[in-house]
Amino acid sequence: MSAWVIFALGSAFFAALTAIFGKVGVHDINSNLATFIRTAIILIMTAGIVSLRGEWQPLDKLSRTGLVMLALSAITTGLSWLCYWRAMQLGPASRVAPVDKLSIALVILFSLAFLGETLTWKAALGGLLVVSGVMLLAI
Repeated sequence: MSAWVIFALGSAFFAALTAIFGKVGVHDINSNLATFIRTAIILIMTAGIVSLRGEWQPLDKLSRTGLVMLALSAITTGLSWLCYWRAMQLGPASRVAPVDKLSIALVILFSLAFLGETLTWKAALGGLLVVSGVMLLAI
């Protein structure tokens, strides 16, 4: 099994647990404050990992384009999390999480438009199945 598949499965597993733990966590805590607390913990955790692995690099050695794209990614991640946790606070996890996964279909479309990737029949069918599944589960 390819390394990326193992990490992607780990991501899915931990994302599922994130939804469950987070749903309970935002029950009594404002969703924006909850997002801040989670983000602070993530910052500390990832700083520890980078330190333990000796992966720090001088900022002037990093790609300017890479830094700009990471900054944009961080902003959109923050906005996504703020929306997600507010939705979790207001709705059932079993319906919020599937709607959030519409991002899969959007990534397919955005990768075509912005990255020049090719649409395969598998990606098109998979995207349609995701959208159909979301409609079935959440709407």
